[in-house]
Amino acid sequence: MNTHRLTLAALTVLPLVVSCGAEKADGSSVGAAASVKGVHWSVDSVTADGRTSEAPSGAYLRIDEDGGTSGDLGCNSFGGKASVTADHVSFGSLESTGMACEKTPMAFERKLSATLGAGPLALDGSGDRLTLTTGDGDRVRLTKEPDAPLRGTAWKVTALGGDGTSTALPAEADPRLTFDPRTDKVSGSLGCNKVTAKATVRDGHITLGRPSTTRMMCDTSLMKAEKALLRLFDGTVGYRLDHRSLTLTSENGETVHAVAPSGTD
Repeated sequence: MNTHRLTLAALTVLPLVVSCGAEKADGSSVGAAASVKGVHWSVDSVTADGRTSEAPSGAYLRIDEDGGTSGDLGCNSFGGKASVTADHVSFGSLESTGMACEKTPMAFERKLSATLGAGPLALDGSGDRLTLTTGDGDRVRLTKEPDAPLRGTAWKVTALGGDGTSTALPAEADPRLTFDPRTDKVSGSLGCNKVTAKATVRDGHITLGRPSTTRMMCDTSLMKAEKALLRLFDGTVGYRLDHRSLTLTSENGETVHAVAPSGTD
């Protein structure tokens, strides 16, 4: 499988001209920058040359508040930078992985990238729906997917980090943390022992109390990961939600990466 990085010619210097803003529930309008940025846009379908192709699961587009762009064409992911104003967005050079995936028709990826690259694209929609349309009438239909809620989600911890690095947890580890919206507590598993503590969420931060845990002994690798997780407690951590991903950052720069479980987890 080829996993090298490449530049998508069809997505290079992609001008996405927005013709109007989205509409609030009260009927007032908001600018494109407010309605497009920070949203996980799931790709529903692409219509080109009069033929509509349904998107494979996982195809999406996202523009972050700082202009960073990420997405998935159905198999290959891409990233880069975008400049968004009140009425347009312009993409710079976007880079994509170069994998060949058996379960995703590569023809769809080519059609999606070609349609996005045929800009300027007019934007039409409101609420959770957007349609990007080329001058020739080809279009990409998008639906807004909300972030997983911080509270009530059984967050599955997948990696620990610090100093700009991230290390995946041992395969046998399965730590999960749930912030209870009714009791202002966090509880779950550290991978070996169960844990519970007070958790106060406010202004992008979580103040964690002293943890109460069970006292089992497990394999060395599990206990090492558990000790790293315990260092988050009895202090304040910052948190960042990105669709179905959660990052916790301690005051000394240590990070915990977690994901919302799928229906099969």
